[in-house]
Amino acid sequence: MALSVIQKLSYGMYVVTSLDGKSPKGCIANCAVQITSEPATFAVSVNHNNYTNKCIKKTGKFAISVLAEDCDPTVIGTFGFKSSETVDKFKAVNYKTVEGLPVLTDSCGYLVCEVVDSMETSTHTVFLGKLIASETFASADPMTYSYYHRVVKGASPKNAPTYVPPEQLGKDEPAEQKKGKRKYVCAICGYEYEGDELPEGFECPICGVGAEMFSEVK
Repeated sequence: MALSVIQKLSYGMYVVTSLDGKSPKGCIANCAVQITSEPATFAVSVNHNNYTNKCIKKTGKFAISVLAEDCDPTVIGTFGFKSSETVDKFKAVNYKTVEGLPVLTDSCGYLVCEVVDSMETSTHTVFLGKLIASETFASADPMTYSYYHRVVKGASPKNAPTYVPPEQLGKDEPAEQKKGKRKYVCAICGYEYEGDELPEGFECPICGVGAEMFSEVK
């Protein structure tokens, strides 16, 4: 199967948030979509292994912060490759509370939803929520999943519904696209660096690890 075609589908990049008691929790999601206009309802898909999944089930609410193309990549590294159960992901980001939920202010805007239904799959819960609050923050272009892969050079977390193992990435690319490429991949987050070699003192712009955690893809 041509797994890279999965990344040809159109997605956005979002931070889905909720609460654990009074503590803000959240994770990266690319599957968020409007289902109806009246009433306005939205669906998000969250992996069972994401701690945010449990928090949404407890609170019955979730918020979607729409990331912009100029988003600091470390936001994706923090919310996409670390667990809210053990890490305070909100320590280094700007956010405010709306309808009791945290929303990122360094974003295009947010949607806060009240869960009205859900569907369980083998790996994910699809939450359906009625819109109860929203606001626009910035006029910047929202980040698409395609932009994240092409420009930011990031990979999907293992919990993402569109995850492709690093060793499979590019295997089904046409030969002319592979020619002349020298690629290094981060073992932690899957960030791809292309160039002659990794610069001295290089750190992954997504998760922050050093060059020793990168391996060249032959």
